[in-house]
Amino acid sequence: MKRAIYPGSFDPVTFGHIDVIGRALRLFDEVVVAVAPSEGKSPLFSVSDRIDLIKASLPGEPGLLVKQFDGLLVDFVQAEKAAVVIRGLRAVSDFEFEFQMALMNRRLAPEVETIFLMPKEDYSYISSRLVKEVARLGGDVSGVVPAPVVAALQKKFGQR
Repeated sequence: MKRAIYPGSFDPVTFGHIDVIGRALRLFDEVVVAVAPSEGKSPLFSVSDRIDLIKASLPGEPGLLVKQFDGLLVDFVQAEKAAVVIRGLRAVSDFEFEFQMALMNRRLAPEVETIFLMPKEDYSYISSRLVKEVARLGGDVSGVVPAPVVAALQKKFGQR
């Protein structure tokens, strides 16, 4: 069985993330969406809430697992008996950071490969940061995040 890890903060999960997850599920038997606490980013949602939102956004998706991870990604990959890390690239601006991370992970664990997947071009401009800002200001984000996320954002920001 081929298993891949798709790490991120997913604060919140967007249609861009969902698209990358779908692409990864076509390539691998199992995809573990690994949710990082990302305390340095001052997340809007708790890790538990982010896990619940991912599960609610992809109900019954075969081969999908959603878990929290802390520490080094390569340690998590090895503990999960995976050999591949999936990373999404929205634009060229993402590449430099992702390339550096992939090379460091390769240095730490040469047996772990990194695969870059691009979301559908319709989602290439979407970021969780931008979604949160638009939602905070009362804008409609229903076209860029799943319905459970829209509801959670509205609740978080006291709307509707």
